[in-house]
Amino acid sequence: MSPNHSGTISPRTRPPLCAITLIDRRTGRPHRVNGAALVLLSRDPDMAALELLAGRDTRIWDARIQPLPPTD
Repeated sequence: MSPNHSGTISPRTRPPLCAITLIDRRTGRPHRVNGAALVLLSRDPDMAALELLAGRDTRIWDARIQPLPPTD
């Protein structure tokens, strides 16, 4: 590793960060836990959505994926 290399991945080469929200299809609103919307942050949103929906009835629950703006 060169002295100028920090060992981190460049923001240009890593996938964008996404917010994954559990949505109640009956109301169209986010599921809330103690008043706060249940939201996961992930760079692999498809896998995070699958994990969030695991064991849930997909007729009732959906996952909304929203890319977040990059930070510099």
